[in-house]
Amino acid sequence: MGERRKFASGQSGPSMQTSLFPYIWRNTKWQQLYILCIVLLSMPFYFFSLDLPKVIVNLPIQGKGFDTPTATQPFLEVQTDFFGFGPTVTLFSGFELERWPYLVGLSLLFLALVCINGWFKYYINVFKGRLGERMLRRLRYDLVDRVLRFPPNHFKRVKASEIATMIKDEVEPLGGFIGDAYVQPLFLGGQAVTAMAFILIQNLYLGLIALAIVLLQGVLIPRLRQRLLVLGKQRQLTARELAGRVGEVVDGIQEIRVNDTSNWERADISSRLGRIFFIRFELYNRKFFVKFLNNFLSQVTPFLFYLVGGYFALRGTLDVGQLVAVIAAYKELPSPIKELIDWDQQRQDVEIKFTQVVEQFQPDGMLPPEVQAPLRETPPRITAPIELSRVSITDDTGARLVENVTLNLAPGEHVAAIGTVNAGGESVAEAMVRLLVPTSGRIRVGGADLQSAPDALIGRRIAYAGPAPYLPNSSIRDCLLYAVRHHPTGASNGMLSEDDLTEAIASGNTTLDVRAEWIDAASLGAESEAEIDQRLHEVLKLVDMAGDVYKQGLRGGLDPASGSELKARVLEARRALRKRLESPELGKLVEPFDPARYNPMADVATNVLFGTAVDARFSPETLPSNPNFLQLLANTELDRPLTEMGRRIAETVLELFGSLPPNHPFFEQLTFMSAEELPDYRAIAGRVAGQPDSISGEDRARLLRLSLGYIEPEHRLGLLDLALQDKIVQARQVLRAEIAKGAVDFYDPDAYNSASSLEDNVLFGRVAYGIADGPERVRALIETVLAELDMQDVVFRAGLSFAVGSGGKRLTQVQRQKLAVARCLLKKPDFAIMNRSLGALDARSQRSILEAIIDRARAEGVALFCVLTTPACASLFDRVVVFEDGGVVEDGTPAALSARERSRFRELVG
Repeated sequence: MGERRKFASGQSGPSMQTSLFPYIWRNTKWQQLYILCIVLLSMPFYFFSLDLPKVIVNLPIQGKGFDTPTATQPFLEVQTDFFGFGPTVTLFSGFELERWPYLVGLSLLFLALVCINGWFKYYINVFKGRLGERMLRRLRYDLVDRVLRFPPNHFKRVKASEIATMIKDEVEPLGGFIGDAYVQPLFLGGQAVTAMAFILIQNLYLGLIALAIVLLQGVLIPRLRQRLLVLGKQRQLTARELAGRVGEVVDGIQEIRVNDTSNWERADISSRLGRIFFIRFELYNRKFFVKFLNNFLSQVTPFLFYLVGGYFALRGTLDVGQLVAVIAAYKELPSPIKELIDWDQQRQDVEIKFTQVVEQFQPDGMLPPEVQAPLRETPPRITAPIELSRVSITDDTGARLVENVTLNLAPGEHVAAIGTVNAGGESVAEAMVRLLVPTSGRIRVGGADLQSAPDALIGRRIAYAGPAPYLPNSSIRDCLLYAVRHHPTGASNGMLSEDDLTEAIASGNTTLDVRAEWIDAASLGAESEAEIDQRLHEVLKLVDMAGDVYKQGLRGGLDPASGSELKARVLEARRALRKRLESPELGKLVEPFDPARYNPMADVATNVLFGTAVDARFSPETLPSNPNFLQLLANTELDRPLTEMGRRIAETVLELFGSLPPNHPFFEQLTFMSAEELPDYRAIAGRVAGQPDSISGEDRARLLRLSLGYIEPEHRLGLLDLALQDKIVQARQVLRAEIAKGAVDFYDPDAYNSASSLEDNVLFGRVAYGIADGPERVRALIETVLAELDMQDVVFRAGLSFAVGSGGKRLTQVQRQKLAVARCLLKKPDFAIMNRSLGALDARSQRSILEAIIDRARAEGVALFCVLTTPACASLFDRVVVFEDGGVVEDGTPAALSARERSRFRELVG
């Protein structure tokens, strides 16, 4: 129960051993002892299964003891002589059976022993498998736990891809071995010793032969495998380095392309793959030679048994039943011996892997587990200043970052730090949130040393936003609320279900449930989802990003789980917009979708599908090669007209642009094809003009791509007459009825289109071509309608659902920085540290956002320490600290520093 309480807190156990077997024993000793008892219990049954064939052959089959037709033998008789120390006592006299029933009884007994031994193996293997998987889960959890406690500087020396590879792949073989670590040698060794003892009992000479071969295998094979261990270690290291190098290629793909170094990267990867190849090739050669030798030795022994055992049988010193039993027993012997040798090989291999992995996860200066222990209660507000006393900081190379800095940041005070890049302010900001550790001096918060403070204090009472923020691969909403996910909330306390809880404790994992409610709404001053969204809107508006989120909401769609009421509101907005567009001055702005009419403002593909593709096979890019779509065109007699339209488009483009150089600016206006595609289409046009009935599938697809993208008002080639438009509308009905069920979300005036954006659902049509500022006017109309219907919150929530991508790469650098600052301010900290967090913005935008942040900070009593990239913004703050060469050169109010005759502040501000 104490162990259950310990892990229920999420706190890690003791530090990891650097040797595998002590690590296994410490965490599974009781399970190991239990399964060892099961193994020992199985050995007598295994011995009886070896001895029983001899009895079957000698007695009922050869007739020993059955001298007369009516002779009987006791079946299942149980006797004991107290291990040779007393008289023979019959515990159970058994059943007297004649020869044939006796044979049947012994055979059934043999079958029962086979079943019992099989059950023992099954139970032991399942138990080992579960034990191994639990330990693998524990090991991976322990490694990730240690990553979360790495000292900040250590992350500059390790590669994320290598760490991930070690946790995911390199420890995988350990899971299979951990269950076998103690059980396998006893189980296999017990079987081998039992079989060997049985052979020795039957015949000393045959036993000595078997023992000699086994000893030869046990000595020779492990020696030959020593080189395999070295090669295995080299293979592991080179594979890990390859993973790290591939990770570098992915992270640096932009630099690779702009510097044309892709072929150098290919050569480097090829060289690494070559090293791995030769290591693995030598590994295979040696491994299969050892396997050949082991198999050869295993087959020599039966040869000797047949020769020597047959000689003894001919002389009458060994009966046939004993010889058969010895040969049967030896058949059982090579398997455990071979598996024992394999186990020893695997033991040495995983020992090396375990040691190598653990060494990478034990850097100096790791945070103790207590610092990150879960804390349900929010720490009290910080009412004392953050004090830096003679702080000096160096990086991992020994270079000086900060030297002898003494500085105070009082509650509610707004301080700007300025200076040249890496003048010291950035390092001080990172040290205030323990991202850098001072090499000398101390940082105190309320009189307590910051280095010993729990993460809960820094994470909840001090906020930080840096120049390159981390954004999880999730939605904008989740990225913002990441700052307030400290501990599960609610009455359940975020504990797992009983089954999951049992397994989590057995595996040494935290028992906090990630599926519980983790958002600390109280810290946001909110009590409902709507109030949380309102708080998010406030902070995004503060950093001038609410508009971006609103636009993303228009371009995005509703959550698939949204109810019918919300979709009904979107349809209401659609009808309101349609009513506005009925006025004469606005009526020509939009061509609405009508199931019975061709929409001239949409391309041919849209008019045929008349919906949004759900299945990728019906996307505009794949339609020309989609067999179902091509069959539809053939059935509705559209294949020839659309192919001909594509040919005429190609000829027109070739006639107008074919003689222009590839870099001519006219090609920027050409939407059908690029300059590089002109020769291909010239060849296609020539082939089709000569024999239109024998056009190839590839040529047809290229021409259909042109015709499916054709819009008459935009391209104005006069290729779409009313008859062809009617055929397309008819094909639309066939497609809707037969081919694309479930593959296309069709346009319906009275239904919400789940595959389209909110903006497209409200518009439900296409903006007309040729009208000045048409798209802008329509977008303004949509926003007006949504505002009148009080639907901005719907659009904003849809924008909050926008997926930012891995590391926030779907956002611009400016948006990522704004989001990080908003996240910093969301949790209403006592101190907000902003370290060049708006450096991607222009000076005007920085000043505007900082003004809004300072006003909000004054209202909420939040202290600010902002390392600025635009020194001119320092005048907004109560106090300015000027850094130079790692030290503070000036400290005072903006007015006081400006008044100085020789002021570094005035030089920086200009």
